[in-house]
Amino acid sequence: MYQSESIKAIAQALVKAQMSMSDAKKSASNPFFKSKYADINSVREACIPALNENGICAMQPTVTIDGKPYVKTILLHESGEWIAGYTEIICGKQNDAQSHGSGLTYARRYGLQSMTNLGSEDDDGNAASKPQPQSNNELPWISDKQVDAMVERIKAGEQGIIEKAKQAFKISKANMDKLINAK
Repeated sequence: MYQSESIKAIAQALVKAQMSMSDAKKSASNPFFKSKYADINSVREACIPALNENGICAMQPTVTIDGKPYVKTILLHESGEWIAGYTEIICGKQNDAQSHGSGLTYARRYGLQSMTNLGSEDDDGNAASKPQPQSNNELPWISDKQVDAMVERIKAGEQGIIEKAKQAFKISKANMDKLINAK
């Protein structure tokens, strides 16, 4: 990963963005493997709105390094801070536009998923393979600043914030009351 000198503002914004992201939907079919997968549009739908709401845009230009093509995924925050990573574009056939396009889309999808830590829903065995939630003793305490941010999101009509908070943090009764009363 590459980054600007400071990533304090973008790190805080990414935490907020990830709290409202859901897994990418596996809506595209791969007839060769007889399976479904999350295509680039599903990945973008799952993360771009949350990133944008928190002052982050995603850019994915292509670059050449040592003669090899890459997608450079850049998450740019309104503060000017940024993080970036590279995903090699793998082509099945050299000098074939369709093969290059397919490799480009694949690299964009995995680059964006990687930079946002975005998963994709499991369409077979979802419940059986879900990791068990951490015990509450292992979770960090939620900060007042995090509670205040969640209260604003609840007031804005966002759903599921309290459940996500319960899974990620220990929450005092006073802070839980703030979240519940924000509705």
